[in-house]
Amino acid sequence: MEAKAVGRFLRISPRKTRLVVDLIRGKKAEEALTVLALCRKSAAGVILKLLRSAIANAEDTSSVDVDDLYVKRIFVDDGPTVKKLNPKAMGRANIIRSKMCHITVVVGEK
Repeated sequence: MEAKAVGRFLRISPRKTRLVVDLIRGKKAEEALTVLALCRKSAAGVILKLLRSAIANAEDTSSVDVDDLYVKRIFVDDGPTVKKLNPKAMGRANIIRSKMCHITVVVGEK
């Protein structure tokens, strides 16, 4: 049995998020929670919330032992980019690109 949680339109760069996602891919759920709790990257808090949600979904949909769960799949997709204009000298403009991402966490039991 597998359960998933999806976070969409998160205001964090996909490139920075993938660094944290690579740390927990394929690990047991308890170990992944510990790694994320101790990680100092800003994306770790968002991924920790999603992982807890996926574990809660697995418990809710079927009678699954939490000790047997592991991170089956986790991936980050690019979301839309918010473009803002910043005025510069001599009538020019500078574009600020704020990137977003979508994170999908799938947990399964062994």
